[in-house]
Amino acid sequence: MSADLAPGALVRHPDRPDWGLGQVQSAIGGRITVNFENAGKLLINADVVTLEEVAAATEAE
Repeated sequence: MSADLAPGALVRHPDRPDWGLGQVQSAIGGRITVNFENAGKLLINADVVTLEEVAAATEAE
């Protein structure tokens, strides 16, 4: 699923909850650039990590 994420999508890293909420900046093939609240901009390999998409309504709760 991670490879199908579009720019602007909100995500969380399943193994790094301390990174906070992230916003997808770009997704090209299996390479996803995400700007996380507490970790900054990181390149994620979707072949290794499956990011969890977060609904926009969840963020407001």
